[in-house]
Amino acid sequence: MASIKDFTWHKGITAKDLVGSFGNVGLQSSELHKAAETIIRMKKASAKIYLTFTSNLVTSGLRGFFAQLIRLGLVDAIVTTVGGLEEDVMKAKGEQFDLGTFESNDYALYEKGINRVGNIQIKNESYAKFEECIIPILEKSYIKKKRWAPCDLLASIGGMLTDKDSILYQASKHNIPVFCPAITDGAFGFHLFMLQQKYPDFVVDVVQDFKRLLLMSSQDELKGLIALGGGVSKHFAILGCLLNGGLNYAVYMTTARHTSGSLSGATTNEAKSWGKIKDDADAVTVIGDVSITFPLVMAHVLETLTEEGLLND
Repeated sequence: MASIKDFTWHKGITAKDLVGSFGNVGLQSSELHKAAETIIRMKKASAKIYLTFTSNLVTSGLRGFFAQLIRLGLVDAIVTTVGGLEEDVMKAKGEQFDLGTFESNDYALYEKGINRVGNIQIKNESYAKFEECIIPILEKSYIKKKRWAPCDLLASIGGMLTDKDSILYQASKHNIPVFCPAITDGAFGFHLFMLQQKYPDFVVDVVQDFKRLLLMSSQDELKGLIALGGGVSKHFAILGCLLNGGLNYAVYMTTARHTSGSLSGATTNEAKSWGKIKDDADAVTVIGDVSITFPLVMAHVLETLTEEGLLND
């Protein structure tokens, strides 16, 4: 059994050293260190890695980091929600979000046409500009073909972008599928609806995405999951893996609590009761704000994998 050791700072400490020292600090610091080591092991084992995240993380400054992880070859599939993909396109077209406060006067923001996500502010104009750019993209997509699986449509959209910090751009360039099981749950869904009113034979076939997910892996293949937050993005990935024998590696990072009985708060241990995660899986749950915990974990992971030559560049 390991002993608790005091953390001390020293000049020139690296992110890898910092997170490495967390292993003996205890509490969530030690779980965070376990998460980093689990991700390193899943990559070294050549497991198929699924990265899932909620849209608020794309609203934040993590959007470019997700794109970088795709470029570095760290993930094999993305599962997210449609709000993040809308905002990925917005940012790819030059839109800027502002940093406000958690204690804003929300009625005053509404009067100014500003929407709040925690302490991040998005102007209504950003959605208007999104509409201006996405309608011609969808029109071009319809001309190509009438029936789309969501991940194919998103790959097509990514191929029309030029921003290297875009999730959809990098995913399209590196042939990484982006799954969005709730693709109508946002402004993008409204534009899909409007296009179908214009062209009744336009169809987005969500069942084809589920088929793609199921065929991505097999019972015998090693599978790993990095789930940031919960909801539909997390469940879509683990359901697909459940039907293929369960996950061999899993890292859950969330602020939700298991006592709510929600999927978002469910721990890796709870997932074993469903067979979503194998009984002997390398799995850990980290409780904390993902905008803090995930960059720390991945700084340790990326430094380690770079030293061992296990990244694309």
